Amino acid sequence: MPWKESSVMEERLRFVARLLDGEGMSVVCRSFGISRKTGYKIFNRYKEYGLEALSDRSRRPVRYANQLPEPIEQMIVRLKKEKPHWGARKIRELLVRRLAGDVRIPAKSTVHAVLDRHGLVKRGRQRRRNKAEGTPLSQALAPNQLWCADFKGEFKLGNRQYCYPLTVTDQVSRFLLMCEALESTKEITAFTAFQRLFEERGLPDAMRTDNGLPFASPNGLYNLSKLSVWWLRLGINIERIKPGHPQQNGRHERMHLTLKKETTRPAQMNSLQQQARFDDFISEFNTERPHEALNMKCPQEVYSSSKRPYNGLPEVEYPFHDKDILVTACGRICMHKKKINISTVMAGQRLGIKEMDDGIWLVSFMHHDLGYIDLEQKTLQTIDNPFGTRVSPMS
Repeated sequence: MPWKESSVMEERLRFVARLLDGEGMSVVCRSFGISRKTGYKIFNRYKEYGLEALSDRSRRPVRYANQLPEPIEQMIVRLKKEKPHWGARKIRELLVRRLAGDVRIPAKSTVHAVLDRHGLVKRGRQRRRNKAEGTPLSQALAPNQLWCADFKGEFKLGNRQYCYPLTVTDQVSRFLLMCEALESTKEITAFTAFQRLFEERGLPDAMRTDNGLPFASPNGLYNLSKLSVWWLRLGINIERIKPGHPQQNGRHERMHLTLKKETTRPAQMNSLQQQARFDDFISEFNTERPHEALNMKCPQEVYSSSKRPYNGLPEVEYPFHDKDILVTACGRICMHKKKINISTVMAGQRLGIKEMDDGIWLVSFMHHDLGYIDLEQKTLQTIDNPFGTRVSPMS
């Protein structure tokens, strides 16, 4: 478009102003050196979306549904309602015809994600979604329905090394299941500690944590970590408290205050001595200390081990998908000779793949829908987070 050296926005404003003053379209278009087709496109866009629609926009395809301008999302929904039997590919083609050259055209997977978010995608079978971060936290009614896990906070031992206490409690009975004096918060040490705990006490229905490592990963898909993916494989639902709201894990935090006061002041000389101090505290806390919330009973009088034994990882099956596919060590899947990035936290996991539209594939992990793959864009288009509010980009 041969606009003058002034900004495109200013030229379009002048163009629209002259039309609003009553000048004819042909005269104004000749004055600005543009075709009548382009002139009508600019004027119609102004009438539909206002002054904001006159700004210059990138023509790079939009890949993420939450980055779409609101008018474009509304247009996608409106077109789908006008053409209820059309899929994402045809809806996108309508966008191309109406908006090409003026706005960023969303990818097919983005269009599909928008339709899905507005409930306009038909599914062959409704899937159950778990509560997680960003959803109301569950209220356990019996032991082992909900465990709470956290790192108490590092402190220095007498030998100047740091100690990182990993603690787990049962929410209903207040039973202190574990307090391990670890040398770091790395996933490998947490894996080992939780495996020992599961072998001894069985599996809970859900695990509540904060959003820090190793329970969550700021760079992982939906903030998942390898530890939380392992929990999901074991059939443990994950819950995350809202960032900056430790009171949502209040019972566990109150236990931490008592633990800190009675076991770390002063700290022991080394980790072995500190672990012995923690073990003494666990015994007293569970078997001797009465709790008002338990009608002055001790946690051991209320708690009993889980009836769900730990037997290693169960097999994952996808009977309602077209096929399953293995995530490589670098976090990718390979489809039709194309490499598509998923997330390194999913490395080694099998995902379910189901074609929802021409070239659009639904990707699921167990019964959690992760998003859609557009083979042309070679990207995973995420949808509403099945594990809670996402606070940073995926890896």
